[in-house]
Amino acid sequence: MKLTEQWSKVFQGGLALVLILGFADQAFGQKKPQKKPEFAYVVNVSSNNVSAYTIDGVTGALRPVAGSPFAAGFFPTGVAVDPSGKFVYVANAGANNVSAYTINPTTGALSAVAGSPFASGAAPNLVAVHPSGKFAYVTNVSSNDVSAYAINPTTGALIPVPGSPFTAGANPFGVAADPSGNFVYVANIFGNSVSAYIIDSTTGALTPVPGSPFAAGSHPESVAVDPSGRFTYVTNNGDNSVSAYTIDTRGALTPVTGSPFAAGCGPFGAAVDPSGMFAYVTNQCANDVSAYTIDSTTGTLTPVTGSPFGAGADPLGLAVDPSGNFIYVANVNGGDVSAYTIDGTTGTLTPATGSPFAAGSGPFSVATAKRRGP
Repeated sequence: MKLTEQWSKVFQGGLALVLILGFADQAFGQKKPQKKPEFAYVVNVSSNNVSAYTIDGVTGALRPVAGSPFAAGFFPTGVAVDPSGKFVYVANAGANNVSAYTINPTTGALSAVAGSPFASGAAPNLVAVHPSGKFAYVTNVSSNDVSAYAINPTTGALIPVPGSPFTAGANPFGVAADPSGNFVYVANIFGNSVSAYIIDSTTGALTPVPGSPFAAGSHPESVAVDPSGRFTYVTNNGDNSVSAYTIDTRGALTPVTGSPFAAGCGPFGAAVDPSGMFAYVTNQCANDVSAYTIDSTTGTLTPVTGSPFGAGADPLGLAVDPSGNFIYVANVNGGDVSAYTIDGTTGTLTPATGSPFAAGSGPFSVATAKRRGP
């Protein structure tokens, strides 16, 4: 029996993909050469740990960090890195808590934050860190809400925001904050909708956007917001499509003309590259990655030439590195991570030398971090 078939028996209502979209430096326009090595972190649901890697700035290859893998809680599904590259947060779906780590700026090794793990709602799945690094948001699939935390900027400890948790739709999974830090979006897998919230810039508390929740396709899984903050993309696992929306000044969502756009079989993860030119979606049952160019005016998606690109067995989470040169895909039933270089002009994916790279048992999601050291 595949690991994906076993998940449905772990939590009432079924456990599906949690896409972790790590927030990192975002740049507009053409990609720039990577000046410093970066790090990648992959959560492994069956071995209950986190694999850590150094990213080769030239090839995109992954090299295990000394001491990796690092212990996590039971059934970890989500991982996110704060924008400064100081802290890592992991949602432990089977333990109802969130593990927090500090990142060694030189080696990328992880050390547990004092007080970790921190309590969450029932079956936490995905984590998103606010672009300012001040707040973190976690979707709780079984309690149908979102836990909100203030982040201690010195220690990385999580402090519940007043009023947390905040009500979401049925079985919330994917979560993303817009680059301005004004809004949070949550995909409700069995609600077939997207909840939108206004973020209080002082406290981190969430208030529903007028008109929320907004209709999505069948079984929306994950959410990605483009770097300009004008467009949002949601994968619909039940009808093999991607919903695209424009975001207005209040945070409300309006479907893009032509939405939803066709994807492969079982679209789960979604990511937009830092330039905002390309979007990528993992197709679990097709074992590949769909690539699209984004129309900068309308948000419309057009398949990249050569798309889809082959991945490993049951690809789920994916993340683009902060430089925008590479993309990484967690293959949950392959036990590895596929790495690709991104053509900055066309968006085409080319497997990195040595790809795929070994991970733990059941790699589920991935996040990348810039390096703060020399």
